[in-house]
Amino acid sequence: MATLAKAIALAASAHEGQTDRGGSPYVFHPIRLMLRAVTGEEQIIAVLHDTIEDTSLTLEDLRKEGFSDSVVEAVDSLSRREEEDYDAFILRIKQNPLASRVKILDLLDNIEQTKKKKPSEKTHKRLDKYSRALDTLLT
Repeated sequence: MATLAKAIALAASAHEGQTDRGGSPYVFHPIRLMLRAVTGEEQIIAVLHDTIEDTSLTLEDLRKEGFSDSVVEAVDSLSRREEEDYDAFILRIKQNPLASRVKILDLLDNIEQTKKKKPSEKTHKRLDKYSRALDTLLT
């Protein structure tokens, strides 16, 4: 069984060189989620949540690294499909309780980071999108 330490090392390697909108290392985002997660399994999912969508890692790579089926399935749920509508993506996440809990953490972090930016029409739209997604996941 893969550990949290393995997940952190894998995510740090996979996200190497990536930065967020503010110029900070991207891996700080999944680490912030991990710190807010309740269970060990949620922490692992939080750290890995963007690895499939935003890096060259695959679900098979996660399996080969020894991550459990429930972790791989949650990470899969958190990976938006090409051409997938955002609302459909959120509804798909809602079907997986582990993925839902991590996505709520993701949205809260995204809202927090977006609020640090200079207000603009774009940031208002982003905040509205995140708020609608939170409403969907929490109801």
